[in-house]
Amino acid sequence: MEVCLTGIPIGAHEAKERGLISKVFPVDQVELEAIKTAEKISEHSPLIVSLVKDAVNHSYETFLQEGLRYESQLFHSTFATKDLKEGMKAFMEKRRPEWTSS
Repeated sequence: MEVCLTGIPIGAHEAKERGLISKVFPVDQVELEAIKTAEKISEHSPLIVSLVKDAVNHSYETFLQEGLRYESQLFHSTFATKDLKEGMKAFMEKRRPEWTSS
């Protein structure tokens, strides 16, 4: 809140300490690390990634109990997806899942 209201600039390490960002890298490694993170995310079901983003974004706009209820609804909705079944099957078969976003 202080940073938003005062406009005082803060460095990357302070931003990390305050929980505003999760990682700090040297400038010459930022693009490589961003690509690594994107690759990790892309290994997951696009449908589920979308639902997670929706839950996180929704939590910024509501009270805790409502956010938890919404997250629970989204979580339970994943049980009806083919991607959940594929993920579980792939895990049991020790192979990479083939996501269909359905």
